[in-house]
Amino acid sequence: MKILVTGATGLVGTALVRRLASEGHTVCRLVRPQTKTGGGEAGAFDVAWNPENGELAGAGVGPDAVVNLAGASIAGGRWTAARKELLRSSRVDTTRALVNALAKMNARPRVLISASAIGYYGNRGDELLTEESAAGTDFLARIAKEWETEALKAEALGIRVVLARFGIILAKEGGALKQMMIPFRFGVGGKIGNGKQWMSWVALEDVVSILRLAIESNAVLGAVNVVAPEPVTNAEFTKELAKAMHRPALFPAPALALRLAMGEMADALLLSSQRVIPEKLKRLNHKFKYAELAPALGNAI
Repeated sequence: MKILVTGATGLVGTALVRRLASEGHTVCRLVRPQTKTGGGEAGAFDVAWNPENGELAGAGVGPDAVVNLAGASIAGGRWTAARKELLRSSRVDTTRALVNALAKMNARPRVLISASAIGYYGNRGDELLTEESAAGTDFLARIAKEWETEALKAEALGIRVVLARFGIILAKEGGALKQMMIPFRFGVGGKIGNGKQWMSWVALEDVVSILRLAIESNAVLGAVNVVAPEPVTNAEFTKELAKAMHRPALFPAPALALRLAMGEMADALLLSSQRVIPEKLKRLNHKFKYAELAPALGNAI
């Protein structure tokens, strides 16, 4: 298959491109003209595209599938007004430009898999959340809802659309786990706030397998929670992380201090609670390589 991937240089994109190329697919990394990916796997090629005006180089025409992973890092800086606009535009506007580019193709892809996040649900306490649960109302939830709305416009083009709502991705290559590990390395790690907030996590290897399933199977449609089947509280997560790192977990991070240091981002990323389960994947009998937290952390660390 010929597969286009945006956000191909990120954590998930890099792993997905490597997997697809190793399986013999032709992978086109959609990159801005000034972006350099440094080559990489045989079978993977850079294709210039400009999300601002929607221009896509001819080599990107006629794909069988498109995987849209574009988006600035949520944790990449304090949420100033300018940063929040970048977070929104890099997701919503980029997805709109991508769907518009697909609309201009004579031979359109069979499927568009577009990234989203479990931030869609907002801060929901102990409520068990499935793909059918309502959207939240905070900043991240509003972005996710807009993001998904733009992707779903591809359905009018006859394209199957999958909305991959990612949880916290655990990977040795980087991402959120790398940042979580820092205080534990210095022996000052511990739970965040009261530790009762739920964390819905997933191993990078399982993320790639789920995206592969979404590319291949017509049974995968609409929103899909890309999370492991066993969410845990923050207290449980930090206990397992400390154990995997052979470090203590004795120093909780007070919520007030986090809010002073990080502002709105602290509530959204560290203190909010999302107890999400992969209901659609369960119905499809999808098998996770890492269904439990301890083995997933052990592999990643």
